[in-house]
Amino acid sequence: MANTSGQSGKDAAPQGPAPTADDIAHALRVRIQKSELAPGEWLREVRLCEEFGVGRSTVRRALRTLADDGLIEIEENRGARVSTTSVEEVFDLYEVRAALYGLAARFACLRGSDAVIRGLIANIDRLLDAAEHGAPAENIIEISEAIFSEMSACASADAQRMIEVVRRKTRFHFSYVALALTVDGPGPYEHWRQVRAALIDRDAERASKSARDILYFMQGEVARIMLARGPRMRTEASSPRPGAPRKRRTVAEGGVG
Repeated sequence: MANTSGQSGKDAAPQGPAPTADDIAHALRVRIQKSELAPGEWLREVRLCEEFGVGRSTVRRALRTLADDGLIEIEENRGARVSTTSVEEVFDLYEVRAALYGLAARFACLRGSDAVIRGLIANIDRLLDAAEHGAPAENIIEISEAIFSEMSACASADAQRMIEVVRRKTRFHFSYVALALTVDGPGPYEHWRQVRAALIDRDAERASKSARDILYFMQGEVARIMLARGPRMRTEASSPRPGAPRKRRTVAEGGVG
């Protein structure tokens, strides 16, 4: 039940400073990553202003950030909606990320201090333990992202910026990755064990290859899942195109599920 009066949005605003455009972009990005906002779903400025208790200029800056990341599309005189993506686009993003993941693992071996290596090994052990005990896929992804962040911190500032750009785009497919991690089979965990062993030996080449293999495994699983679900996603979640017969969809319609 959305508030319709201009005053109620202020009354419902949380205490403390209003969120920034970056705060709002992050909150919406997480919802897109988790498919709480479906491909094709419209993001209405008025609703977002009411929800976050901010003005339109702040919401527009947040939406522009998401558009720059490729997560939404802004259409003149129509507004913003969550982007739809093809299997090819997802496949290519994973290909690029595999290369960057390999570089990050290589940098960790070559440049990481002993304390950094110990921290990486401890987190890999935590990830493997979580997988063995059937932890939710979201938890495993969170640990994986933390490990990648620690590895990436060993890279130069320029390399870190490039890695972060690709990560923001790739994590859009959070729900597919979560599904991939829960399929029957060994998962990517043997590759993680290989990364662990290579870090201990500071074998940069083996660490790089094993890290890439993790992403290649996920690439294949995500592509397989999208091929199975993709047509449904693209037809059900898409909004009417300009010039189509007038039939408005609500924001609750569509989705991946």
